[in-house]
Formats: sequence, C-alpha cells, structure tokens
Amino acid sequence: MTKPYNVLFLCTGNSARSIMAEAILNRKGLPNFKAYSAGSQPKGQVHPAAIQCLERARLPVDGFRSKSWDEFAKPHSPHLDFVFTVCDNAAKEVCPIWPGQPMTAHWGVPDPAAVKGTPEQIERAFQHAFMALDRRISLFVCLPLSSLDSMAIKKEIDQIGQE
Repeated sequence: MTKPYNVLFLCTGNSARSIMAEAILNRKGLPNFKAYSAGSQPKGQVHPAAIQCLERARLPVDGFRSKSWDEFAKPHSPHLDFVFTVCDNAAKEVCPIWPGQPMTAHWGVPDPAAVKGTPEQIERAFQHAFMALDRRISLFVCLPLSSLDSMAIKKEIDQIGQE
C-alpha cells in the first residue's frame, strides 16, 4: 500500500467547518487519506455544536483542537498533498508557503458558527454545513487520483468545490 495522501482543511477560526471536514475525511478516506485542520486565527476551542454534529454522525470527537496553520508550515510537519479552504475568509488570506507545493482548492461552506437564532436554527446550520462537506468529501475520495495527472486532479477538485 502507498502512503496516504495528507489533506489540510483551512478555515479562519478552525472551530467548526474545518474540524468537521477533518473528521469526515479521516473516516471516509481510510486508508488512502489522512486529514488535518487548522486556521489562520484559531478560536482556541472547537465549537460545541460542531462536536455534537460529529457525535450525531457517530464520528470520533476525541483529540480535536483549534490550531494555527503555522503548525503545518514547519519543517517537520506532515507533507501536504492537498490544502482546501472551506471558508471565504481563509480563501482570501495569504496562506503560508506550504513545503512541497500541495494542490489547493476552495470549497466554500457557509459558517454555521455565525448563525444566530434558536438552538434548532443553529443545529440546522451545522447540519447543513456537515452535509455539504460530507458530499464534497465523498466525491473527492472517489477520484482516481493515481491515474489522473495534476491538471485533471485540479480541475476535478475545483469542480467538487462548486457542487
């Protein structure tokens, strides 16, 4: 077996969308993918509604923390094959220089943590974000990466972000 592809999901706060994407890919992508998440301005804690959403999906929730993307730009950090921004703010920010020049794409998903309203409205916003990420990740893990050239892969992952 070849080593798994390393995927980093980025968002500004690294408290909801990127955490959920990390959890989803680490379940659906086994054994071909290893997912990580980070933020440009990490909140310092994972949003409780994101944890609840993962628990409802029966995904592991242990070990998640809100962390800076700087952790993945260091010399001994995992070699990244893909970097996906999942929020519009992170997509507009100047990202660190990632060693190895990973393939990048923007998969914008509305921020459920920004929703104000009843607990039911907030829960629904998190569920919608989870479902959008789950759908995109399901498509991503089905790509025949080993048989596509880098231009074809880039086109496919950009297309997934528009789904």
